[in-house]
Amino acid sequence: MKSQEISKLLKGSGLKVTPQRMLIMEIISGMYNHPTAEMVISRVQEIQPGISPATVYKTLDTLVRKKLICKISTDDGIMRYDPVTLQHHHLYSTTSGKIKDFYDEELNRLLREYFNRKKIPGFELEDFRLELNGKFDEESTSNYV
Repeated sequence: MKSQEISKLLKGSGLKVTPQRMLIMEIISGMYNHPTAEMVISRVQEIQPGISPATVYKTLDTLVRKKLICKISTDDGIMRYDPVTLQHHHLYSTTSGKIKDFYDEELNRLLREYFNRKKIPGFELEDFRLELNGKFDEESTSNYV
């Protein structure tokens, strides 16, 4: 994601455009592996050693709260960050820990229809993300990511 796009996203969500927010958004959008906070901190410190881990954590929380990035928890309890806010799901490898994005509008439609039919009392569906656990055969998943 380009700096201009990031700046526009931050402004559009009511946030000030700060060097820390710009850097963290650039790092997350450039990492295609759904990074952990520690991975982001490590990269930030390589580029701007003066930015504290506490600032990175606070910034990540703010970006999640403003829905500029998503926070996902893997089956093994590790929290990761995803710059893709479009409706999608995750394929999680139980052997390697890799996460790949999975886009399927038919599945999204089926889930929405299912929950509309169920009419769970006191619950309104706003969003959903599935984590599908399995093992990757790298060649066979390339069409889905």
